[in-house]
Amino acid sequence: MTIALAFAAGAFLVVAPAGIAAPRWALIALAVAALIWIATEPRDVARDDTVPALAVMLSALGLLIVSRLSPDLAQKQVMWLAVSLILVVAGAPYFARFRVLAAYKYIWIVIAIGLFLLLAVFGQEVNGAKLWIRLGPVQFEPVEAIKLLVVLFMASYLAETADVIATTRPWSLRANAKYLGPLFIGWGSSMAILVFQRDVGMAVLLFATFAAMLYVATRRVDLVAGACVVFGAAVFWAASHYHYVHQRIEVWRHPFADPLGAGYQAVQSLFSLAAGGLFGTGYGLGHPGFIPDVSTDYVLAAWSEEWGALGAIALYIAFLALVLRSFRIAQRAPDLYAKLLATGLAATLGFQIVIIVGGVLRLFPLTGITLPFISYGGSSLVTNFLLVALIWTISSERRTAAR
Repeated sequence: MTIALAFAAGAFLVVAPAGIAAPRWALIALAVAALIWIATEPRDVARDDTVPALAVMLSALGLLIVSRLSPDLAQKQVMWLAVSLILVVAGAPYFARFRVLAAYKYIWIVIAIGLFLLLAVFGQEVNGAKLWIRLGPVQFEPVEAIKLLVVLFMASYLAETADVIATTRPWSLRANAKYLGPLFIGWGSSMAILVFQRDVGMAVLLFATFAAMLYVATRRVDLVAGACVVFGAAVFWAASHYHYVHQRIEVWRHPFADPLGAGYQAVQSLFSLAAGGLFGTGYGLGHPGFIPDVSTDYVLAAWSEEWGALGAIALYIAFLALVLRSFRIAQRAPDLYAKLLATGLAATLGFQIVIIVGGVLRLFPLTGITLPFISYGGSSLVTNFLLVALIWTISSERRTAAR
């Protein structure tokens, strides 16, 4: 924890004179708020403080690279980081009663569906995908909240029905339909995002989280395999009928086929990765500004150019530590609901990292989701801090039991 906070402090010190529009006192206030957050741990319990420390460190490094790319966006990122820390500090007493959330499982999915409807009616289309809602000067991404709501619903429902679903025979269609019907509403959310919002990245993220939670709760491979087949068919249909999805796949397969058009962003990202080499060009000495939307979709390419492959590996290790600690918390949770909730939150975080990192490195087509804590984005930052706050709370153990 101490090492992680030291890295965060170092990043804040570098950011301060880097041309960011936020005053130095604001950065100091952020550091103090981060310390207050970890200090809110009740005295009679022990928690895994590594989780919030890693989140603070990663967000500080994200602010470091965003301030390099765009001081104006960095100023907004400082504001959203402040909002995130205020929410987790103020909400600490309520997070401690997280098991109460299980009683409102259908409310979570109703809110998620309501956000879908708002997005369908008032959403703004960006780069072919309808993802944003604007309220005056504030623009937010509802799918970031939807991913949390779906996890809350699925954890609550599976905690009640996991035993029955696990013992139900695969060929018993009536019994499966009875208990899996409400559950597949969560799975249907990913399909709705794919079909109506044309956002393959978030659809894959929700589906992967759904499959992970379903398997952990029931150990039924047949359900996961069947869901994968249906979802794969839906992705194939989307690639065949939506130009935006088809173009993403073609750019992934042949980025140099149209280097000044559709493939320009991907090609410039490859040049940035190549220019960084092993050790990088040095902070502020690269040219990541040639990449369109570099602060969101391709922030990893900008980081790799100036910090090199070694810097990127260090970032991957920090993410891996955060995800593994989260899964360890899920494994040690004392009850099924806490175990499933922590599993869903950890899976959401882990799959999101894999999807965006793999897209930038061209392991599979790039999707327009953010790199947690690193990319610019207020909705993503707030949601991921709430996610980490929940995981941190689930890790609570009585100090006598911990000893």
